[in-house]
Amino acid sequence: MTTPPGDASPAESPGVNGRLRRALDPREAFARYTARFAPVSDPHVRRLLIAEVVVVLLVTFGLSGLYAVLDLVSAVLAPDDLADQTAALNVSRSTHSWLDLAYQLLGVLRLTAWALLPLVVLANTGIGPRAVGLVRDRPWRQLGWGLALTAVIGIPGLALYLGAVATGFNLQVSASGLTETWWRPIVLILSAAGNGAAEEILVVGYLLVRLRQIGVPPTVALISTAVLRGSYHLYQGFGGGVGNLAMGIVFALWWMRTRRLWPLIVAHTLLDVVAFLGYALLAPHVTWL
Repeated sequence: MTTPPGDASPAESPGVNGRLRRALDPREAFARYTARFAPVSDPHVRRLLIAEVVVVLLVTFGLSGLYAVLDLVSAVLAPDDLADQTAALNVSRSTHSWLDLAYQLLGVLRLTAWALLPLVVLANTGIGPRAVGLVRDRPWRQLGWGLALTAVIGIPGLALYLGAVATGFNLQVSASGLTETWWRPIVLILSAAGNGAAEEILVVGYLLVRLRQIGVPPTVALISTAVLRGSYHLYQGFGGGVGNLAMGIVFALWWMRTRRLWPLIVAHTLLDVVAFLGYALLAPHVTWL
């Protein structure tokens, strides 16, 4: 019996790149995706699901995407070139350390709520966490695939960012605007984990399940989730949008093929931890960040 790509460990596989390519094969991914979930037949239920998706997105990443589009338009219309402007993440909200910490923890709490929201609405229609890929079997193998996906996305992503800034298609991204405090590393790690959980559970697991139930073709579902991911990163510039769109395609194909969400959450969290902590530690000492 052939071991599914999501269950095999990269460390145990002689050809990790080959297994990743097979795991990301669109035809096989679409076949497995359509076999697991069926479109609803009741028109009334379908309309309710469409309304649910619209509302969920408008209170989470869909609204973030609309804001990001306006931010990009504002940056393009500004007198300075995009590369001379800065998009700041994890910014301080108060000069009082304890109050700033409280603000940052509220931000983490919001991300946690965004991660739980889709699980709650899915549960109300009889779809549990396991159905969207939150399974606890073979944790070390899932961790291994998360590390592999981190490398696949992270190295080209950094090159794309630097190239986009150099060519004037991206803003400079300040990944951490927090002042140096004892709690800064903790908050940055929590924020990274919150981003990873919220984005992958909602934008991949939840959205792809609902789009399939609504009857959206697999190719359109794949493009939709990738475009959504790219949209709410447009505040970084065109490079940020394109890079995250590509990441969205890779992650969605992986989930369609394997229905494993933890590797995506691990990969996304590690990418953000490296970006947030790396920027906080290196930015004062290098000029290319």
